[in-house]
Amino acid sequence: MRANAPSVVLTNARGNAHVNPSPRHRSCRRAETRAHASSSSSKKDSADVVVIGGGLSGLAACRELGRRGDDYLLLESSDDIGGRVRTDVVDGYLLDRGFAIFLTSYPEARRVLDYDALDLKPFYAGADVRFDGAFHRVADPFRHPVDGLQSLPNPIGSVVDKVLVGLVRFQTVLALGSLEDMMSRDGETTIMKRLKDFGFSDAMIDRFFRPFMAGIFFNRELTTSSRLFNFVMRMLATGQNCLPAKGIGAVSAQLRDGLALDSVRLNAKVANVGERSADLSRTLTLESGESITARKAIIVACEGPEAARLLGKSLGKSPSKSESAVGTTCLYFAMEKAPTEDAILYLDGDNNGGIVNNCCFPSNVAPSYAPAGKSLASVSIIGVPEEDDETIESKVRQELSAWFGADSVSTWRLLRVYRIPYAQPNQEAPTDFCRTTSLGDGVFVAGDHRYSATFDGALLSGRRAAEEAVA
Repeated sequence: MRANAPSVVLTNARGNAHVNPSPRHRSCRRAETRAHASSSSSKKDSADVVVIGGGLSGLAACRELGRRGDDYLLLESSDDIGGRVRTDVVDGYLLDRGFAIFLTSYPEARRVLDYDALDLKPFYAGADVRFDGAFHRVADPFRHPVDGLQSLPNPIGSVVDKVLVGLVRFQTVLALGSLEDMMSRDGETTIMKRLKDFGFSDAMIDRFFRPFMAGIFFNRELTTSSRLFNFVMRMLATGQNCLPAKGIGAVSAQLRDGLALDSVRLNAKVANVGERSADLSRTLTLESGESITARKAIIVACEGPEAARLLGKSLGKSPSKSESAVGTTCLYFAMEKAPTEDAILYLDGDNNGGIVNNCCFPSNVAPSYAPAGKSLASVSIIGVPEEDDETIESKVRQELSAWFGADSVSTWRLLRVYRIPYAQPNQEAPTDFCRTTSLGDGVFVAGDHRYSATFDGALLSGRRAAEEAVA
């Protein structure tokens, strides 16, 4: 989910494109200020290892290089670090660039991040599913046993389905082997086939799993790899779904704040990586025409298409999945008061052709997402519709009016629309979540197109690329 040049189109309430949306989250602004300040007098133009791309993978790679005492330079093509893990501030509201939930059980995240500093605020462990004109709660029976019992007779699946959810939870937690074993184990199929093999009814799949998994993997057909289903179910069972108090961009900002002051350059898009010289160095050329020297190695930590552009035939030695990526569209609305106080995810279980897949009120989870006394709504759509923002907004309002009442929704003010055509690389079965980071000749590649498209996969990919680059 993270990249060098994130494919994100930002629009304001009138649908006008923003070339340089601002202001950003304070911690991200500190990172940008530090990077600009360090480059105002002299710009670093060489390093032992040059990392291309300031998303989570690139930041994790630089963190590991710095921890080992190696000389590095990070080149980021946009105006700030973070890739798709960024947060904007609009009228005092925190807007994540696409709705994202942070899972506390991510093992690599636990290893590299300071959770206390992130000030993580938890969601309710479950969801309210909209079906047949009403909301029905699906709760984690181990964290909310009373709600779990009360949900047994509701129409979001049968009693057997609810019991199966608990069994699946146990199975993924107690499964032998590490998470890496889980991501490479034989027997891979699709999420849909996995659910059917477990014995879930069509009602449970259509009304709960389809919108819930689509909100994670942006694929309502559930053709995503069953390995990812197992991974996510284990993460949900062993940790909490949270939002950082200062927005999801705080994850990127924390990594950036630990890097060397003069080793990050923004607005530095790489045109080509050049050939390796006899002395093992490599000259990269920026779009500005400036040359950058990588004395020993380069790590390309970009989105799949950008990595393919830069690496060409080199990536052909160990190609990433070539099928089309998946996208999402996220709308944010400001309001005086949310129609509910619950810190929970709302899902569309009707599956009747509406465009809203899921929504929530981030300010109910973390009050800091909105100014004092105000509330914020986040609405997610699977894919990027061709319609203009005004048409999309109208459809969203119409659907949510049935959910939360027309009188309430009519007062909401659209803050921004995020169109993200490359939200994740293709993760349909069959997959390979253990691709090598080394392409030979001093070239290493990292990113969510090499491992799983999760925060943890990006962080792990970046660290391993750095380890191999200096091995």
